Amino acid sequence: MNRTGFATSLGFAFELSPWVVERSYDAAPFASVEAMHAAMMAVLDAAPEADKLALIRAHPELASKAAIAKQLTAESNAEQASAGLDRLTPEEFERFHALNAAYRERFGFPFIIAVRLNDKTSILAAMQARLSNDRAAEIAEAIKQIGLISKLRLQDAVTA
Repeated sequence: MNRTGFATSLGFAFELSPWVVERSYDAAPFASVEAMHAAMMAVLDAAPEADKLALIRAHPELASKAAIAKQLTAESNAEQASAGLDRLTPEEFERFHALNAAYRERFGFPFIIAVRLNDKTSILAAMQARLSNDRAAEIAEAIKQIGLISKLRLQDAVTA
């Protein structure tokens, strides 16, 4: 597979940011999905902060109106549904909305968590707890969570 085909086939793993996959192409061939993902994460770790922030900002807010209306990428829609974020009570929706707003105001980007590894209760607790982090710690945590999300997406694609 050439660079374009590789990026086109797997670019979805990093939310609307196929550049991560494309830049990892030079490390091919990969011995495993884990090795491929490690190469992609090495690209991300080496990227300038502006690129990391663009990737972070490409992610949707959790339980937003767009999420409820299923207007996200197919992967994000499925992931948010897996945690029950598409079936919130009005009170839960308001809590998510308030925490999303507080988080975005504090850090300038959306809260990111691997929702497939959580449920709405643990997500809300993490949102509240992470509001006390400083910006550098939260950028690092967002990248860590993106790593978990992208690994799950790649495993699904390769084993499907």
